[in-house]
Amino acid sequence: MSDEGTTLTPLGKIITFLLVVGLLGLGWYVWQRQQAAQQTPPPAQQAQNPAQPAATPAAPVAAAAGTPATPPAADAKEAPDAGSITTVKEYKYIVGDKLPAVKGASQYKWDDKNKVLRFSYNVWAGWLPVIAANKGTKPNPESVFAKKHGFQVEMVLMDDPVAARDAFVAGEVHTLWGTVDMMVLFAPELMKDSRTAPRIVQQIDWSNGGDGIVVRKGIKTARELKGRTVALAQNSPSEYYLTSLLLSSGLKPVDVKMKYTATAFEAAAAFVADQSIDACVSWAPDIYNISDRVPGTRILSSTKDANKLIADVYALRADFMRDHPAVAQGLVEGIYEGMRLVKADPAPACQAMADAFGMKPADVQGMMGDAHLTNAAENASFFLNAANPTNFERTWKNAAYVYRELGRISAPVPFDQVMDFTVAQKVAAKGEFAADKDESVTTFAPVPVKRLVAEAPILTQTIRINFFPNSSNPFEPARDQFGAVVGGRLYDPNVTATLEQVGRLSGQFARAVIMIEGHTDGSMKGKINESAVKQLSTERAEAIKRALVDKYKFDPNKFTIVGRGWDAPADPADAQNHAQNRRVEIAVYSPEGQ
Repeated sequence: MSDEGTTLTPLGKIITFLLVVGLLGLGWYVWQRQQAAQQTPPPAQQAQNPAQPAATPAAPVAAAAGTPATPPAADAKEAPDAGSITTVKEYKYIVGDKLPAVKGASQYKWDDKNKVLRFSYNVWAGWLPVIAANKGTKPNPESVFAKKHGFQVEMVLMDDPVAARDAFVAGEVHTLWGTVDMMVLFAPELMKDSRTAPRIVQQIDWSNGGDGIVVRKGIKTARELKGRTVALAQNSPSEYYLTSLLLSSGLKPVDVKMKYTATAFEAAAAFVADQSIDACVSWAPDIYNISDRVPGTRILSSTKDANKLIADVYALRADFMRDHPAVAQGLVEGIYEGMRLVKADPAPACQAMADAFGMKPADVQGMMGDAHLTNAAENASFFLNAANPTNFERTWKNAAYVYRELGRISAPVPFDQVMDFTVAQKVAAKGEFAADKDESVTTFAPVPVKRLVAEAPILTQTIRINFFPNSSNPFEPARDQFGAVVGGRLYDPNVTATLEQVGRLSGQFARAVIMIEGHTDGSMKGKINESAVKQLSTERAEAIKRALVDKYKFDPNKFTIVGRGWDAPADPADAQNHAQNRRVEIAVYSPEGQ
């Protein structure tokens, strides 16, 4: 019998040789990748991210989700997992009514001989510095503006924001009063005529207890407003405040039944008169008086705790800024001097404001606590400090997000097309107000976890930072299926944006205490001591605290940390979603409970 059929041909020998070499090469490649994974130092030691928190050494990563490539390390608290984190869905837009279209834009009126700037304002204590510097509300040659800057100011009371906007467009007044969130609403129409484009150059104050949400008995947190009826004024700071709170609590505007009134004061009156209304958003002094009239009611949240959420500003017309830059700067400097006058002796300004509002001076003085006046140092931080978690940019973007969710605007104007920080730069360069210090900074004493958990938080933030197995480093690099680091990618690619969101929320609730809860997955439940996972979850909470303090310079005592281990899955109905369970959550507690 011939053995010709069992002998390899020259071509067969070549193919066999190549197959053997290929298999040997693949085996060497896999071995090299595993060695690289084991020898990779923690991310804190890598040059690509030297400033980030150190990681807990990571276990080898699974070759496929739920299938470990190697057994977990002896000290592992979580099983290896190569699966990616769960993607968070974006909110959907909610259709709503649009603001009335601006009509009849025209050039501003100005007498170059008399030089009288017409300054619009509303019934609000924040405008006291303007009145103080002007020595009243009428044009005054003895005012700070006239004596030091060569022009006079006439204050024009316009409590209706739409009427104020229309007068601004028509050139009847040179400034437009408002909160940043109101400016976000007005800007798209105002920008259609370049002459009426708003130029925001100065912050007057932060609402400091002037706005609040009052609820009936049984409602303890913002999340419990779901399905409830809330009275409030539409297209106002009240709506912005409520919606910000809802969104931060994981709710949408459609989750509550909004009963709109013409004004915030009417919202309070409706709440008192109609027991079917579960909550109202209103202003001081009404929010503090309701409990005397309706037993069992309480303030759920006010701008005493969310004291960097609503910013009062004013805008100048763009054409006026172009033609009279010295007047614009003189207005800003004069108002800063007015803040010093109010601080030294508020009585004269309170008397003038009382006369303008038809109130008693004592009532005006009582309103002063509702606004925190922002001096030159605080304005510099608001307009110039890109790292400030509640600067103009972030405040504007937050308002834009809120009003897009409400369907009020579809394409918000970018913040840098309305913010003009050149005036703040010039004021800082002159140094006249260099002695001003940031008086809005809150200091904290450490708050025990037990004290916080005994209370109901104002809100619990639904955002999550996801962690690599056995790591407390939020900036952990991604790994491939062999456990090797993937260059230029993070395990949680959204971590920077998430920290930005947490920083902004923490800054908005500047007086509130923030509890950071760390969590692990339950993949090693029954295999290791529970204390080990509690430690890992505590380290995760501490890492987020450290990242926030380092980036935004918060008082460390503002944050209380706790490790929950595997006790609280992100979704009890999907408790085995390990990637989602490796997270940190944020809860905001009122300072009143401390």
